Amino acid sequence: MKSYIVIGGGIAGASAAYYLSRQDCSVTLIDREDAGQATGAAAGIICPWLSQRRNKKWYFLVKEGAAYYPELIEMLKEDGETDTGYKKTGGIALHKEEAKRDKMIERALKKKEEAPEIGEITALTPSEVKEQFPYLTEMFYGVNVSGAARVDGRKLRASLVRGLKKNGGRLVTGDAALTIERNRATGARVNGEKLQADLVILAAGAWAPEVLASAGIDVDVSYQKAQIVHLGVEEDTDRLPVVLPPGDQYLLAFDDGRIVAGTTHENDRPMDDKVTAGGVADILSKTLNIAAGLHHAELIETRVGYRPFTQGFLPVAGAFRQIEQLLFINGLGSSGLTSGPFIGKEVAKMAIGEESMIDPDDYPVENIIKER
Repeated sequence: MKSYIVIGGGIAGASAAYYLSRQDCSVTLIDREDAGQATGAAAGIICPWLSQRRNKKWYFLVKEGAAYYPELIEMLKEDGETDTGYKKTGGIALHKEEAKRDKMIERALKKKEEAPEIGEITALTPSEVKEQFPYLTEMFYGVNVSGAARVDGRKLRASLVRGLKKNGGRLVTGDAALTIERNRATGARVNGEKLQADLVILAAGAWAPEVLASAGIDVDVSYQKAQIVHLGVEEDTDRLPVVLPPGDQYLLAFDDGRIVAGTTHENDRPMDDKVTAGGVADILSKTLNIAAGLHHAELIETRVGYRPFTQGFLPVAGAFRQIEQLLFINGLGSSGLTSGPFIGKEVAKMAIGEESMIDPDDYPVENIIKER
């Protein structure tokens, strides 16, 4: 029986380890449980089809990521995991101008030809928008996409780890160091223990440079700090759609009277996990400008995460050409919860020799390796 180690227990790493645990192999997931892990702080809006980003390789990952979710949730259900944090609620994209709203509908209808999971696409008047998400001001035209969903990253990640364990996999909490012999990954050291493996998958997000530096490898992986505010309301929120206003803000609701508002995009900030007055003020001012109905909502908490980015803002996935038996996932950025489970599964397929939907040449790892 072959053995595999996955370093990094965020959404991509946990998904890879979970997929492997359902195969005929031995798998160990190693994670430090860092406080700023992107998965636990991300919003979890699954609605990639309305994005105006033109990069086809990026869109492939998020489109397939959204399509993979029902399959993943069904697998977890088979393993007794029903509290996954995933729910298809539909989503609304907002525009102040009716003409721009109509152009978005045209784009969505074209994308539906290759992505039927979009579901129904419906034009909304300002009053209909407010009816679907009552906290909004009555000033936006909307596009409702019935296939949109939201996911609680913490719950999904926990479900994947529990599923891994139920299938015989192992979770080790600690600081992992790669072991490499003659340009071949042989496993990892963690908590004073040397673990052997036939292949290693490194999915450590913003902390990947630290793991690789110990092996004498420098990679061009940066991060962006994100602060996300959680608000509490008294009304029933379990069926509210996710909301995508113009710009880079968003609103979504969870079942416990909680509404999530985000986010900041902070470059060149230290990994200090600090909630800042300026960050919270920025989020709340933008949120209340479009959703004045949240003025009296309770400020429950603010979460902090670090999104990993690579050169060109495109994820990398595949093999290290310089190191045998080492696969790498990184650079998922702000769409990590959408694409992460799919990328994790597909890289796990590469590990065991199955045909993958991802062409590593489209997301080359060697592009981010620095010369020493």
